[in-house]
Amino acid sequence: MPNILNADNMRDSLSRLSEANRRIAEAYPGERADRQPVHTVYGGGHLMAPDVAQKLGAAGLNTLQHYAPDAPTFARAIGLEHAQHDLATPVYERVVEKLKREPVEDYRIDFEDGYGNRPDSDEDGHAVAAGRAVAQGLAAHQLPPFIGIRIKPLTEELRARSLKTLDLFMGAMLDGTRGMLPPGFVVTLPKITAPEQVATLVDAFELFEKSAGLFPGSLRLELMVETTQTIIGPHGESLLPAFVAAAHGRCRGAHFGVYDYTAACGITAAYQAPQHPACDFARHAMQVSLAGTGVTLSDGATTIMPVGPHRAEPGKTLPATLFSENSRAVHHAWRVHFDDVQYSLRNGYYQGWDLNPGQLPTRYAAVYAFFLEARAEAASRLKSFVEKAAQATLLGNVFDDAATGQGLLNFFLRGINCGALTEAEALATGLTIEELRGRSFVKILKGRRG
Repeated sequence: MPNILNADNMRDSLSRLSEANRRIAEAYPGERADRQPVHTVYGGGHLMAPDVAQKLGAAGLNTLQHYAPDAPTFARAIGLEHAQHDLATPVYERVVEKLKREPVEDYRIDFEDGYGNRPDSDEDGHAVAAGRAVAQGLAAHQLPPFIGIRIKPLTEELRARSLKTLDLFMGAMLDGTRGMLPPGFVVTLPKITAPEQVATLVDAFELFEKSAGLFPGSLRLELMVETTQTIIGPHGESLLPAFVAAAHGRCRGAHFGVYDYTAACGITAAYQAPQHPACDFARHAMQVSLAGTGVTLSDGATTIMPVGPHRAEPGKTLPATLFSENSRAVHHAWRVHFDDVQYSLRNGYYQGWDLNPGQLPTRYAAVYAFFLEARAEAASRLKSFVEKAAQATLLGNVFDDAATGQGLLNFFLRGINCGALTEAEALATGLTIEELRGRSFVKILKGRRG
């Protein structure tokens, strides 16, 4: 029987298939291999200072040393004393080192919920001052690796105020930096309900880029997922892909807003928490909608603050009974935050919000414990995976599961980036330093094949 399928009678069909495959590859390029911060710390726009990251780090380290001066105390406070592996000492030591070296990975200058509604003259002044502070921090090498501004929503009521704040801030910052953007700079857009709000911000970006001589596309944005309409729109579909499409390649991330979202679902304040089932649904919908697109995901915040109810008078110390009450309050808040961060990590959310410097120790403790506990198993899996994949490639067999390999590689890249793992520890995977720093599983296979 002659062959039925050939290049001639399948030409049109294969052409359509190639076009469809190209569109899918463009829409879903896969997980990003570059650095994603483990958190975003929010602070009111009126509080911005060039050395804000160093101040937050010092405050966080002071809280840690005041209420957990050693590893066993900290481990008991966050529930790590019974971990499968002996993590108390390495976690504590790496947290202290991180708070001294790089206490804040991402900072957001907030002109929305963390700022509130103030007179226009006040917000004008604060926007200009914040822009100048960013420029000063850049010149002094004091900025964290990622930084940005959260503006007010682009609703009918607030769009004028929001855009004016952005205009004043950007003008002051770019004047101070002579047209340079800080590394990792982003604008966060809250409470989005329509793609046109994203498109309007993109239009503003294009005007800034043209005016300041910035490279086209250099301004990036993040989406706040806080409205129920974002998860399921009026026609029963997720609006997130439409929001990302409206960003025209500028969308870096999508951040979940726990409290606005749960309030919109009718959940009372006493039960609005990151581990509520309503949040699980929204976060998974975000993952399903954005998986493989290169848009990073961030979880929301824990609002129980590690702050004691008692304060000592200037020059005095608290009585032992009051200090004990403070310790219990701080330890309780630490435990809640630690559990929330670990919950996020187990569900594939590697970034979240922090609202108080006292949360920095538990943010890093939760992240470090997560990576250290899973390190040995992940190393074994990646080593085996690379060997099998490389063998298949050498033999001329088809190997099409590079996404899984990249995911395993990203585990170690994330751990190294945030200080949870060292490059030396990652070499247990059987990879070389050069292969790790190349950040690409496909390149590793090509290198080993060559």
